[in-house]
Amino acid sequence: MKVSAITLGCKVNQYETQAMLAQLAQAGFTICDGPADVILINSCTVTAQSDHKVRQALHRARRENPDAVLVLTGCMPQAFPERAASLADADIVLGNANRSGLTQHILNYLSTHQRIVDIEPHGKTFEKMQVTDFYERTRAFVKIEDGCNRFCTYCIIPYARGRVRSKPLEDLRSELAQLGKHGYREVVLTGINLPAYGQDLGLTLCDAVDAACAVPEIQRVRLGSLEPEQLSPEVIARLAAQEKLCPQFHLSLQSGCDATLRRMNRHYTADEYRTIVQNLRRVFPNAAITTDIMVGFAGETEEEFQQSLAFAREIAFAKVHVFPYSQRPGTRAADFPGQIQKSEKENRCHQMIAVTQETRRAFLQQQVGRTEPVLFERRRENGALEGYTPNYTSVLVSSAEELTGKILPVKVTEALEDSCRGTLTGQL
Repeated sequence: MKVSAITLGCKVNQYETQAMLAQLAQAGFTICDGPADVILINSCTVTAQSDHKVRQALHRARRENPDAVLVLTGCMPQAFPERAASLADADIVLGNANRSGLTQHILNYLSTHQRIVDIEPHGKTFEKMQVTDFYERTRAFVKIEDGCNRFCTYCIIPYARGRVRSKPLEDLRSELAQLGKHGYREVVLTGINLPAYGQDLGLTLCDAVDAACAVPEIQRVRLGSLEPEQLSPEVIARLAAQEKLCPQFHLSLQSGCDATLRRMNRHYTADEYRTIVQNLRRVFPNAAITTDIMVGFAGETEEEFQQSLAFAREIAFAKVHVFPYSQRPGTRAADFPGQIQKSEKENRCHQMIAVTQETRRAFLQQQVGRTEPVLFERRRENGALEGYTPNYTSVLVSSAEELTGKILPVKVTEALEDSCRGTLTGQL
């Protein structure tokens, strides 16, 4: 019986989808990309648009596969169980807390054809799961942390993911060793609030990084999105001691204005964020600092927006995901006064994107002339090979050789719109 998956949202969701597919493969299902007997939809609910995409994915899957078993799982059912249960296209509805029962639920449905809705509350320990194959990917994602204790005023994720829970170090070491043996040369450590790793175990994120760097076959270790204020000088110094750690840091900013940050219940000021960036750049040469910036948050005045705009220009991010604030039922900010009109949010988005595209172009230009080790990932339709440097700069190389999965030195020769061009060279 064939099973395929649709993953919406973050790298943690990507990891969990692979874990669920591995569970089904072990039970005898065949993993495929096309039409399938069972379709798994792993949902995201970070914004109202995310929920819309979930509904669209369900409708499309049902339309294109009228006889398939549709399984809806992930953050949307966990955060909004009644709303998810009302989506009639889904035959099975599961949350984030009971994925181990996925196979049995599918088998039960195939036997009885009775709709199943099973959304359990989160437990207090990390859900045991392990992935050793990412189906044609050259890098592996490893989920090491789940949950968030921060309760930013705009965010539903603590309700969808529960409190902080961390993967035990012995389980992490075992999974990393298997990934190395399966040929993965780069791993990305991910989590819902990644720097909170180990708070429940008496460990720190540095312990997880050390464990990943200790695997001989793994040549690169990359970090997922980070909450900036947890990167103390001591943590940065310990991270810098690991030569395998890639100099790319996605530090979630949201706003460059202190007043806005306070309303968001973010736990740092713009000046503290600036210092953290300076500390990282001091010990990680040619580091890429990337981020997310929200515009049009409740109560954001024009002056506050201009402060955020100026801060983005000053920090000179390598890349920025700019998005407008959207009200999420169940969050404090949904009821805040001073909600911004959609047209004004769109206007601010355009302004912020224009500034951050400038800093993106400047960053790419700074890569020209450098020779960097590139992990080749795929061949594009135009025939060029695409790979990534340690700071996650996309580099295109012309070569007839099959280099996917290999790390080779490349001299960057030209900055393009959103990537660079380079040539293979014999030495770094």
